[in-house]
Amino acid sequence: MSIWSDFGAFVTRMSSTALSGVVEAVRTVFAGDPETRRRVAFSVAMIALSAKMAKADGVVTQDEVRAFQEIFHVPEEERRNVARLYDLAKQDISGFEAYAQRMAGLCGTGEPGCPVMEDILDGLFHIAKADGVLHENEMAFLERVSAIFGFDEAGFRRISSRHVDLGTADPYTVLGLERGASFETVRKRYRALVSESHPDRLIARGVPEEFIVIANDRIAALNAAYEAIEKERVRA
Repeated sequence: MSIWSDFGAFVTRMSSTALSGVVEAVRTVFAGDPETRRRVAFSVAMIALSAKMAKADGVVTQDEVRAFQEIFHVPEEERRNVARLYDLAKQDISGFEAYAQRMAGLCGTGEPGCPVMEDILDGLFHIAKADGVLHENEMAFLERVSAIFGFDEAGFRRISSRHVDLGTADPYTVLGLERGASFETVRKRYRALVSESHPDRLIARGVPEEFIVIANDRIAALNAAYEAIEKERVRA
């Protein structure tokens, strides 16, 4: 069954008018079904945090909703439910920091730098750059959310390097390595990251199938980084 069927049924019967109530509803409604809870929680986190990001950017329009729907292929019949939750998050006066902390506890393992949190950050980057520009306020928002999710400065730089050109160090940063690492180290790291980023691995940890664009684009970035380093070594 598509995640949007579960998501739509949840949003339709949800009575809360506060974002915090939605988070708690996910926790209780799906208490007996942890797999569905993870998938719905991931979807809720992506929608609500993208709304908070749009608000932080200072320009709140329906463009962000459309970007989400286009990137993650929301069925036409469920777009109203996505927009409903997006608007609820957009109108919530609570700061995004407190909400990001709640979502970290709901979606992930509770450990700093949980892979699911990295999946959410990648999804947010996809939405932020959908208009062709990653604004300064969006970058600041993403960096703060990353810290709340337990990533240090190097971790955020590694994640952001898949989406932002960081110059000559970029291929190594994408792989989380220092320039000068041996090619054998580069190869091992690349293979490990590709394996960890396989769509099946993301789905196993709760990322809905409809969101595997995250996995595909991450693998593309890893491939590009590895190829750049390989060409650099051949030239040398």
